[in-house]
Amino acid sequence: MKILVVEDNPSVSSMLELFFSKEGIQGEFAADGLEGYQKYKEGTHDLLILDWMLPGMDGIALCRKIREEGSAVPIIMLTAKDSESDQVIGFEMGADDYVTKPFSPLTLMARIKAVTRRTQKMEATSDLIETLHFTVNKETRSVLKDAQEVDGLTPKEFDLLVFFLQHPKQVFSREQLLEQVWGYQFYGDERTVDVHIKRLRKKINGGDKLFHTVWGVGYKFEEYAN
Repeated sequence: MKILVVEDNPSVSSMLELFFSKEGIQGEFAADGLEGYQKYKEGTHDLLILDWMLPGMDGIALCRKIREEGSAVPIIMLTAKDSESDQVIGFEMGADDYVTKPFSPLTLMARIKAVTRRTQKMEATSDLIETLHFTVNKETRSVLKDAQEVDGLTPKEFDLLVFFLQHPKQVFSREQLLEQVWGYQFYGDERTVDVHIKRLRKKINGGDKLFHTVWGVGYKFEEYAN
C-alpha cells in the first residue's frame, strides 16, 4: 500500500513514517498543500491523509480540488476540529473519514484499514445497480433517478446511497450504518449518519420519501411507485 501524507508538522510526519515502515506501508510525505497536490498528480496512491491546516493550500481545499477532478481515492483528514459543523465541511468536500488530533498511530491504522476494506468491498460487487427509480454505476460513480442525473454527491454520500439501494426496506441502526458504510465504530459519534441522511434527502429529488426515520431504531430506505 502506498499512502500520501500531507502534513506540515515534522513530528507527526516522522511518527507516521516510522509506523508505516513497521506496517509495510510505503509512505510519501509533503509539508504543504501545493507540494502535496503536485505529488498526488505525479504518483499513484492507495490513500491520502491530509492535515486540515496547511500552508499554501489547506487540506479542505486540497480535498475539494481532488474530488472536483473526479478522483475517488480514499481521503482521511487529520484535524484538531471535532464539532459537527467541521465534520460536515470535511464530508461535503469529499473526505471519507477524519481523525482528531492528538491521535495514536494505532487509531489511524484502524481507520486506514477500515476505509481500505470498505473501498475494496465496494469494488468487488457488481458495478451496475438498477432499482425502481435509480440507476447507479459504481465504476463511474454516476447516479440517475428517474432518468435524471443526481449531481453533487460526496464519495461517502454515494457509498451510503449504494448501501441502502442494496438493502431496501431493511431497518439499520446508526451503529450498524457506521459499521457497514464507514467500516468501523465511530465511538458513539452517531451524528455522522444523521448529517449524511439529511444531505441525501436534500440532494435527491423526493429524498424525504425515500430515506425513512424509524423512531427509536434508525433508518430504512424504501421506494414506492409514483
